[in-house]
Amino acid sequence: MLLSVANIGAAAAETSGEIAAITNAAERGNQGAQLLLGLNYREGRGVARDTRKAFYWIERAAQERQPYAQYVLGNMFAAGEGTKRDNEQALSWWRTAAAQGQADAQLALGQAYFYGKGVKQDYREAETWLAKAADQGKSDAQYLLGKMYREGHGVPQDLDRGKNWLERAAAQGHSDAIQLLHFFTDVGADTMGVYESSREQLKKRAEEGDVEAQYQLAIRYETGAWGVRQHPDQALHWFNQAAENGYKPAMRSLAYIYEKGLLGVKPDAKRAAQWRERAK
Repeated sequence: MLLSVANIGAAAAETSGEIAAITNAAERGNQGAQLLLGLNYREGRGVARDTRKAFYWIERAAQERQPYAQYVLGNMFAAGEGTKRDNEQALSWWRTAAAQGQADAQLALGQAYFYGKGVKQDYREAETWLAKAADQGKSDAQYLLGKMYREGHGVPQDLDRGKNWLERAAAQGHSDAIQLLHFFTDVGADTMGVYESSREQLKKRAEEGDVEAQYQLAIRYETGAWGVRQHPDQALHWFNQAAENGYKPAMRSLAYIYEKGLLGVKPDAKRAAQWRERAK
């Protein structure tokens, strides 16, 4: 019985016969079977959960240069799962997998360097690995990379590159990226003062006609951030107020809301197009 990595996503070994067949293939050195058996033990799928057995089989697959097994093994060393916690081993296995193009490992390595988790913080190394993962479509990597460039966080500030990566992450539904875009896209220099305002201050300024305050208040009602309870109707109201007052980020937000059918509205391609056109 031959098992490949392609089978892993579809396979859900639950019967004793399937487990026996996978174990047989794993014992004969099949990488995919070793990895799948390890994942079964790790998740308790079809067998009793056993992190030590999971570690044993995943390590065997990793030693055979199976990239996803190397990534998972790094996670297990980082968490002390089925083995003693060892940050150096975690980084080593992530790096080995990342060098083979494994996107999850590239992201894990980039995050480790970005946050200084288990390794000395190094933004240049973080940038290198996050860029590789971002190029492969990892939205978390795209978000962090965008944040780094927009804020000049350990790298030379590059607003256009930052916006590009944030938009790519936002297009995949990354909520933090969407939120940052709300703050940074076509926003004036006074925005951070508005951003730091309390809800009461924002509401007062919004009611007085301050479009930035209207927009920021809408975002808070939309996301439930900064101590404001989520309220879709209020969010929609303030997005509309800011948009009708000529604030383009609010127009673009409404275009996205109507395109996706958010905040309780039905998807409406025509209204989305109208707001997008007005935002030009």
